[in-house]
Amino acid sequence: MSLTNYEKQSLIDLANSARAHAYVPYSKYPVGASLRTKTGKIYTGVNIENAAYPQTMCAERVAIFKAVSEGEREFEVIVVATDNGGSP
Repeated sequence: MSLTNYEKQSLIDLANSARAHAYVPYSKYPVGASLRTKTGKIYTGVNIENAAYPQTMCAERVAIFKAVSEGEREFEVIVVATDNGGSP
């Protein structure tokens, strides 16, 4: 699988835009993800925090769960976007 620069940038932009919807009342560290399936569909996800921190959902898992819930089973690429490329 090969991505054009435009496709790469589009996935990065989608992941960055998704961060605005993250639910992060504790860490204040929004993370976004974009996932492209083998059928070409794109799904986004965000991190969703819980007061019981181990139950927090990461953005990648949310994007994958969305795709699987709509029948997708094969993925090509996933992009994760954070403030500084690290973790809180």
